[in-house]
Parts: sequence; structure tokens; C-alpha cells
Amino acid sequence: MKRMKIMVVCGFGLGTSMVLKMTLDDVLKEENIENVETFCIDSYTAAGQDYDIVFTSKELEYLFENITQPKVVIQNFLSKDEVREKGLGLIKQYLDENK
Repeated sequence: MKRMKIMVVCGFGLGTSMVLKMTLDDVLKEENIENVETFCIDSYTAAGQDYDIVFTSKELEYLFENITQPKVVIQNFLSKDEVREKGLGLIKQYLDENK
């Protein structure tokens, strides 16, 4: 099975994206989802990356208007419920389709 890559993007690739990555990692662990790699990156270099789904903020959503990969826009980077509600279905669907 191909390892899924989830890119987490914020302005500088350090602060808020790291918070969201940790929240996402917690949700993945709680849901017993393993075959997933999450990584943080800044908004300037995000376009050249290889990824399957992108998680980002409302402020940076415009950067991903023309991508083919799914994007998940999160408002509260600390909310496991929001990450589950908006992203978990996409993650499970991708993993099911790429078994």
C-alpha cells in the first residue's frame, strides 16, 4: 500500500502548521490510522511538494484553488473535532482507494 502524504501549510511552515500537524497526528492515532506521513511546510514552497491532501487555513486557501488534490481548510488548529469532521472522510477514502 502506498504511504499517504498529508501536507500541512502555514505562512512560515513552523508555528501554526506545527500545531495543526500535532492535532492531525493525534486524530490519526486515535482512529488507528497508520500508513500516513504528515509534514509541515511554508506557503512559498508548498506548490512544489509531492502530497495527497493538503490541510491549511482559510487565509491560505487561495493558494490551492487550482490543485487536483483535496484540500482541507481548518479554522481552529487545536480542534480535533474539526479535523475529524472536515478531513477524516477524505483520508479514509484515499486509503481505501489506494490499498
